[in-house]
Amino acid sequence: MDERSTPVFTFFLFCLIAGMPAAANIQDVCSSCHVNATCDNKSDNSGKVCNCKYGFVGNGRTLCQDKDECQIGATKICGQHTTCHNTYGSYYCTCLDGYMASNNMPVFIPNDGTHCQDMNECSVSGQCGPGGQCRNLDGGFDCSCQLGYRVHNGKEPFHPHKDKVSCKVVDCGHPALQDNMLLFSATGTTYGSVATFVCGEGFLLKSGVTTSQCGDDGLWSRTNMICEEIKCQEPVVITHTKRLWDGATHVGSVVVYQCDEGYDTRSTRNYSVCGQSGLWEDIDLWCEEISCGPPQTLPNTNLLWDRSIRPGSVVLYECISGYYRESGDNISTCQTSGEWAKVSLKCEAKCGPIPLLAHSDVVWHNNSVVIHRCVNGYHSWRGSDVSLCSSSGVWQMATIKCIEIKPPIGHLLVSNEKCLQWRAEKYEEDTEIYKVAYIGSRDYDRANVDKRKQFLSSKADWLKVCLSLLPATNYSISITAMSKGFTASISTNTSLTVPPIPDIYYREYETPAPTLRLHRSPNSLDPISLYQVFVLPIDDTMVFDCSAPVDGDTASEYGSVKGSVQAQMRISHVGTAMNFTVGDGLYYGGFFNAPLEKGRHYYVVLRAVSQWKRDLKSSCVLWAKVTGTSYVVRVSSLCGAATVGLIALAVLLRYTYIWCVKKT
Repeated sequence: MDERSTPVFTFFLFCLIAGMPAAANIQDVCSSCHVNATCDNKSDNSGKVCNCKYGFVGNGRTLCQDKDECQIGATKICGQHTTCHNTYGSYYCTCLDGYMASNNMPVFIPNDGTHCQDMNECSVSGQCGPGGQCRNLDGGFDCSCQLGYRVHNGKEPFHPHKDKVSCKVVDCGHPALQDNMLLFSATGTTYGSVATFVCGEGFLLKSGVTTSQCGDDGLWSRTNMICEEIKCQEPVVITHTKRLWDGATHVGSVVVYQCDEGYDTRSTRNYSVCGQSGLWEDIDLWCEEISCGPPQTLPNTNLLWDRSIRPGSVVLYECISGYYRESGDNISTCQTSGEWAKVSLKCEAKCGPIPLLAHSDVVWHNNSVVIHRCVNGYHSWRGSDVSLCSSSGVWQMATIKCIEIKPPIGHLLVSNEKCLQWRAEKYEEDTEIYKVAYIGSRDYDRANVDKRKQFLSSKADWLKVCLSLLPATNYSISITAMSKGFTASISTNTSLTVPPIPDIYYREYETPAPTLRLHRSPNSLDPISLYQVFVLPIDDTMVFDCSAPVDGDTASEYGSVKGSVQAQMRISHVGTAMNFTVGDGLYYGGFFNAPLEKGRHYYVVLRAVSQWKRDLKSSCVLWAKVTGTSYVVRVSSLCGAATVGLIALAVLLRYTYIWCVKKT
């Protein structure tokens, strides 16, 4: 025991003498330890002692401060290629750029043998960019260019991220051509591309290689191909011909053969061309002696001829008995073309010039017989179409008449928007059957089509038929004369009519949201476009014009009462029946069906609107009355002095009448 332990021992003896237990003494020592210390057994088991925790230094009781492990140097505490990071009560290590921990963790403590080792950056594909090759270094890497690539914007070796240097593929550009050579194909212009050449037209490969390759120096390899001009021998000689030729024998040279005088060619082609093979094209050509054959014959003539048909032979024409030479040449000669020269001899009969009929042409004649035919636009009407030259020299005239052809149906027109009128062109009083077909459509209701037809039988020259055409409809009408197969057409538009009065059930309601009912005519081709519902508050004098245009509110021109359009419904959305609740707070066709005010009384009016293009017509009917008391409808002084009942008011709403109501 040394001197520094004496006070503790004396205190321990004092405790024993005083009768205090040893355990209390141990507990007091541990309670005095610093927060960053531990209470440990002494090595000789003589008691407890306070020791600072790992990473702290001090006396264990009043002082335990952080120990900076990194102050001895990162290499000593963490190892090679590291950085040391001190923390409160500890530390950790990281690897320098280009190195990685052997346990593949970003931070470590080397007490388990972890150390920093070189990172192989080249294991990452494309590290050096296109055309680059990577070389791993201790703690880094560098790049160079592969074969067929050149360094761009710097020099080798390089770092692609730090130096902003890259590899660019070698490009040889377009391959150069030598004399008489053509580029046949090329796989590209970059390193390793191959170009193939052929000899130009009129030349043939004699020797050499026909391909060239783009090298790593940016140049195409030289080709040693030699192209030799193709030549043909002298063209052949053909019997009875002469050659038209300039003596050229290169590819494309032409020799033309021409038959000798007195001979004619019997082929379709008389020339030959020097081809790519060095041979003249085959021709199928021969020349035969020219022969005119038998001479032509002329009407009403005889021939004086020695039967010779060679060029230069002559034939003489003369008129037969009963005819005389009126004009023209009467000699024909066999020409070198193998044809007899044309003659213009005309032999006229003694009857004189051939007769002509009005509106007709002569189909055929021989100066003794003439056949006539009516010209276009005319037709023959009974009689003979032949004129004859009699033995007396006088023409016996044809008896047909040529009458102008007119269409079976003409002057077609529409009257009163429904009646058709036309003129029937006939040659005799025949009965004609006419088919009248018509089809109608509406711009605003394309789903419905009015398609009908009817037949009419008549002998009359002027006809008229009236059709049941629908209003506000575009019609296309055709009339066919059945026996002639002739059709005439016309188009017409019918006017817009006042729509029919809606079929409703008038009722009086005391509820502020009555449901009203409407039944629409099953005839879906009626001209109604839409329905509008008006709610009119019953005040003093009210004036309502059924034909007036509307917006959100409709103000009376003669009174102060206003009515509103509660709803607007397209006819395509209504069908044949509709239930409508007044004041349900919804929108119908852009109009708000506002709830009715409690305690007020209203009339509900239904308006049917027909609208076609710019034309608009309407009709109205009183649909309902919403009230809790009894009211009498009275016509105001503006509309007349008579008093009418509620049903009479509904009648006044028809069409475009202005009606008035006065509260009594």
